[in-house]
Amino acid sequence: MVKETIQESFRDRIATVDASGKRNWVYAQKPVGRLYNLRTAVSLGFFALFVTLPFIHIDGRPLFLFNIPSARFIIFGKVFWPQDFFIFGLTMITFVIFIILFTAAFGRLFCGWVCPQTVFMEMLFRKIEYVIEGSAAQQKLNKTRPWTAGKITRRAIKYLVFYLLAFVIANFFLSYIIGIKELYKIITEPVGQHIGGFTSIIVFSAVFFAVYAFFREQACTVVCPYGRLQGVLLDKNSMIVAYDYKRGEPRSKYTKKAAPDTGDCIDCLQCVKVCPTGIDIRNGTQMECVGCTACIDACNAIMDRIGKPQGLIRYASENGIANKETLHYSTRMKLYTGLLSILVILLGILLMSRKDIDATIMRTPGMLYQERGTDSVSNLYNIKIANKTIENIPLHLQLEDSNGRIEVIGSSTVPVKKEDESAGTFFVVLPKKWIRERKSMLRIGLYQGGKQIDVVTTNFLGPVTDEP
Repeated sequence: MVKETIQESFRDRIATVDASGKRNWVYAQKPVGRLYNLRTAVSLGFFALFVTLPFIHIDGRPLFLFNIPSARFIIFGKVFWPQDFFIFGLTMITFVIFIILFTAAFGRLFCGWVCPQTVFMEMLFRKIEYVIEGSAAQQKLNKTRPWTAGKITRRAIKYLVFYLLAFVIANFFLSYIIGIKELYKIITEPVGQHIGGFTSIIVFSAVFFAVYAFFREQACTVVCPYGRLQGVLLDKNSMIVAYDYKRGEPRSKYTKKAAPDTGDCIDCLQCVKVCPTGIDIRNGTQMECVGCTACIDACNAIMDRIGKPQGLIRYASENGIANKETLHYSTRMKLYTGLLSILVILLGILLMSRKDIDATIMRTPGMLYQERGTDSVSNLYNIKIANKTIENIPLHLQLEDSNGRIEVIGSSTVPVKKEDESAGTFFVVLPKKWIRERKSMLRIGLYQGGKQIDVVTTNFLGPVTDEP
């Protein structure tokens, strides 16, 4: 029991915090190997996408825009307004289900390969740190050395480069919120005209600098909820970065004539030294593991040196390690796939049936009907229109299936600017002889030229008449 308690003590706290609650700074050794090279190639593709997507426009619109302050979202060139919130909400639900399915099948593959935090930290800032301050061993040694001119200079250069990179990232990050054209105005026009935008850039730059210079892996182990969800999303068939304890145990130091009852693990700790979150993967699945595969490359290199087969640490499932099962599509994954397919189909139908013009017509609150001479009655209405197209549209209102007329106040049409919202007021006038109920249902058509683009229903309030 005592032995088991000692072996499980690592679960009492995260790897980057010691027993007293003080942070253990991680000096991750630079990985070398096939998977690290693949991750480098993927990261280059990620960087290319990150800096080019804001410049891609479809019909004058950016490919992606997430303008939260203005409640305006553009996804693949399509504008989504607050009226489309149910579609956006369904998209978020679909994305959550996809994350559950993806995690159940592939573990934290996303975190290790394409998560922006991991990519920027490990493939950009950490590499620059190696160039300026040396290897992990040199960095650790420099920490204990006194503050000399050389040490101060290297540290100052590193932080300066880090801040410049954070500033560039902040600018591109902001372009996904306000658009690259608005960002260009902030950069080129006087600061006084864009106080809010300039302040946002400074704040974002400071946040990114703090994250990559100081907070680092804590963003994954402390802030990000995905690692904590891992415990409920993973099962024994999920693909994880796993240590083959059946092959590796019991551990022993390397000798040319190893004892026959020892495992392949020589306890070299290379897998721990390269880990960016400071864990020992041999302890099993842990919240801090981001699936970066650095330990796989490090272990494979050691296995090559001692003449053992690679794969002591590899992509596998818990059942794969324990029972030699191959990765397979489990029943749980199939159920998630079915649910995800239904949501994707429903989302596709909603997107295809989505209207470019959304109109809401309501009778003006607090007002009764108005007598128009001796034979007619009118109601006053307010109309709100959202134009999701890239064209200005003058809308003409017309009664459908009713004898009467519409009188738009101030104009014969309701003009709606492109990618904008508009409002108007109008009267609906009906002959008394056609009114049979206290409240009658009206259908009002919205026309662009002679083309009907929508029909909106509303109520008409009037006196009841017995005239035939």
